[in-house]
Amino acid sequence: MADLTLFTNPMSRGRIARWMLEELGEPYETRIVNYGPEMKSPEYRAINPMGKVPALKHGDVVVTEGAAICAYVADAFADKGLAPEPGSSDRASYYRWLFFCAGPVEQAVTNTNLGFVVPEERERMVGYGSKKLVLDTLEGFLENREFITGKFSAADVYVGAQVIWGLQFGTFDSRPAFEAYAGRLRERPAYKRATEIDEKLTAEIQAKG
Repeated sequence: MADLTLFTNPMSRGRIARWMLEELGEPYETRIVNYGPEMKSPEYRAINPMGKVPALKHGDVVVTEGAAICAYVADAFADKGLAPEPGSSDRASYYRWLFFCAGPVEQAVTNTNLGFVVPEERERMVGYGSKKLVLDTLEGFLENREFITGKFSAADVYVGAQVIWGLQFGTFDSRPAFEAYAGRLRERPAYKRATEIDEKLTAEIQAKG
């Protein structure tokens, strides 16, 4: 019996956690949580009081939030090499960009999609300043760089998911650095497996109406 259980919905940020688990290569169980009453039920809220997915259960430990799941899995299975050595400069970069995308990028993209634009004179009041500033900063880092650190890591799962989705749904500008980075990540076998699993589950859910 798998020691890892992923609570997810294929039409959600749970795809990030799925990709991370496929990169890990350890057996895991999937429990689909449907939107609506099931996701807000007392039973599921005992797992995640927010009533949202994804959530990951590892033995008796529960982790929520996509970035936290990626970081936790990399550390819990350190032998898999999905996180740089603690205390190294690569580890600093790993943390920096993992949480840059979980914070400023996520906030800037979401607020812009909701039609909320921060007045220029008040940009210092929000952590991301402006969407343009966030995207310019990420682009500048990714230019002429294969991965977030010297080799692929859990940070690339989270940052990569943001870039891939951003390009797919038009919330990221199509820039050479973003396109090249996303293209490399889409070719990873684990990404392809995770996508195939979630696309199949999405089709099954939609067929049920």
